[in-house]
Amino acid sequence: MAQGCPILGLELSVIDLRSSWNNMRHRTEEISSDRLLVRRGQAFNITLYFSNRGFQLGLDNIIFVAETGPLPDLAKGTRAVFSLADHRGPSPWIASLETNGATSLEVSLCAPPMASVGRYLLKVHIDSFQGSVTAYQLGEFILLFNPWCPGDTVYLDSEPQRQECVMNDYGFIYQGNKNWIRPCPWNYGQFEENIIDICLELLDKSLNFQSDPAMDCALRGSPVYISRVVCAMINSNDDNGVLNGRWSENYSDGINPAEWTGSVAILRQWHATGCQPVLYGQCWVFAAIMCTVMRCLGIPTRVVTNFDSGHDTDGNLIIDEYYDNTGRILKNKKKDTVWNFHVWNECWMARNDLPPGYGGWQVLDATPQETSNGFYCCGPASVRAIKEGEVDLNYDTAFVFSMVNADCVSWLVRGGKEQRLHRDTNSVGNFISTKSIQSDERDDITEKYKYEEGSPQERQVFLKALQKLKIGSSQGPYGADSSPSGPMHLSQYSPRSSDSPSLRPSDVIQVSLKFQLLDPPNMGQNIKFVLLALNMSSQFKDLKVNLSAQSLMHDGSPLPPFWQDTAFITLSPEEAKTHPCQIPYSQYSQYLSTDKLIRISALGEEKSSPKKILVDKIITLAYPTIMINVLGAAVVNQPLSIQVIFSNPLSEQVADCVLTVEGSGLFKKQQKVIIGVLGPQHRASITLKTVPFKSGQRQVQANLRSNKFKDIKGYRNVYIDLRL
Repeated sequence: MAQGCPILGLELSVIDLRSSWNNMRHRTEEISSDRLLVRRGQAFNITLYFSNRGFQLGLDNIIFVAETGPLPDLAKGTRAVFSLADHRGPSPWIASLETNGATSLEVSLCAPPMASVGRYLLKVHIDSFQGSVTAYQLGEFILLFNPWCPGDTVYLDSEPQRQECVMNDYGFIYQGNKNWIRPCPWNYGQFEENIIDICLELLDKSLNFQSDPAMDCALRGSPVYISRVVCAMINSNDDNGVLNGRWSENYSDGINPAEWTGSVAILRQWHATGCQPVLYGQCWVFAAIMCTVMRCLGIPTRVVTNFDSGHDTDGNLIIDEYYDNTGRILKNKKKDTVWNFHVWNECWMARNDLPPGYGGWQVLDATPQETSNGFYCCGPASVRAIKEGEVDLNYDTAFVFSMVNADCVSWLVRGGKEQRLHRDTNSVGNFISTKSIQSDERDDITEKYKYEEGSPQERQVFLKALQKLKIGSSQGPYGADSSPSGPMHLSQYSPRSSDSPSLRPSDVIQVSLKFQLLDPPNMGQNIKFVLLALNMSSQFKDLKVNLSAQSLMHDGSPLPPFWQDTAFITLSPEEAKTHPCQIPYSQYSQYLSTDKLIRISALGEEKSSPKKILVDKIITLAYPTIMINVLGAAVVNQPLSIQVIFSNPLSEQVADCVLTVEGSGLFKKQQKVIIGVLGPQHRASITLKTVPFKSGQRQVQANLRSNKFKDIKGYRNVYIDLRL
């Protein structure tokens, strides 16, 4: 350089955030290729172009500034200042020189693995030799959790699990009952257009952000904190959350929860209406929405179904159920219930707030059942803590323990008095299910939540949990061991037959009752079944059996009975007899709930004896599935035809038929087709045309609703090629 020639200040002309290149390496390319979305703990590269000269090490100093939230603060970690020249500065953010060109500079930046997630503004200050400092605003980027980074608290050391629980945008939610488990297909769609923005908007609409935005943003590096905020925001009980729950039969001002097939339409509606709660959701919808949000933010998440799920309102680990003398289940004055199934989430994270060993899968339940620290959210509760009965560990572990391992006590109500029939120690928490890793099969994870029913370990853990709740009873309801007749002791337990759904009295009647279906319970057909009676004694038995049938909501709430019968059965010693029963479609159709659950029950008693036996069975009526055919090769950006075949399963005409079809990577938005009227058992098909815009394994989900049914569903997996 010639002597006396001044060194010009370095002038930035163009910034290239290299969004497409970075997003590919950070596994965010499905969200966007032209917006920068990166994961913490992993470097990303940007290129700076200068108009007057090249960068000169030692003469020029480049200082980067990354800010998140409305009030960025160095002390709170929401503002970071880090220099290209000083790798050992006070900031955990790192800037490194990659390539120094004639008039360009490639720089590698890396956010620490504990940084707050969210939307960031990136700035640069260029300090040249003569002391002149020029500031530039480089642009925005979004920082996400990183389950691929060992230093991140959501690190998951299994690529198949990361692919399933972060990257997979469809799945199955298990419904029905423990004897008839069916997969419900669901479009999570966490990488669809605008979903990431809606997820960040959800964080900003939380009560935590509204009351103290600076502190809220500072805490967003913690998956424990984020998960509780999201959990509270999925329901709308405390705030303008995403979903309004309803468990009645009146959904006329919204959408019946059974009709939904995906999260995308719900989240977009919430955003489009100025963050007004969407009408309506139930447990599987709450869990599905939370799965979408958490996977989008980068936290490994899966949806879990618990069959025969307890809802213990007073924290004594006992679910009280009341029956009349016909065997009909009554509305519970304590509001204890056993849900036919209940759905929640598991999220993977370290738990540095707990003793060692309780990280990993954590239960989060967005369904608004009970409050937690004043808000309608539940968790994260360590699955291992639940199994070991460590119910005093944060958060809400006792409540989740009761959902999978409470005892059931049945009471006969007669003449205003309550008579205890039985205490059942193993009816709550069955076939806990989630989708298998990279498979469409169901994975039973019950053993992760509790020791085998009937084992000494299971009872030891139960008593351990009960003792902890008694010690902590002054801190909340989970400690009061109360029931209509006061505390119960182990001496009052009565074992339950493993092959019978009976609830038996503590003074054994020596007669076994059991229901058996004769035909599959298909919607529109008569329900045919028998009551099997077996005398297990050496004496004659004269039985009077009151039978009834009533519809149930999936949360266990009973509807009035619509069918009753009485049987008189005489049994010789060790004799077995059957009593045939039939419930016509014409009789149950008008009383059926959306959940299609019918509970049949029988209360038997011996003549001249107070001994009684109660047996029940829950029937889920089945619909035919929708068939979906892909016509031709599925290729990105090439037209594709999809045939949907559906039918009316009823022997009567149905009206107001609407078919909805969706699928991430296949349809930009949910497709809605007005069908109108379908004749009795009429079969029809339509063909939809679309242009796939993402490659890889995808799924099409479909639902048919009418004035008589709401959720005839179907799905088809489709592999979309990049080219012909």
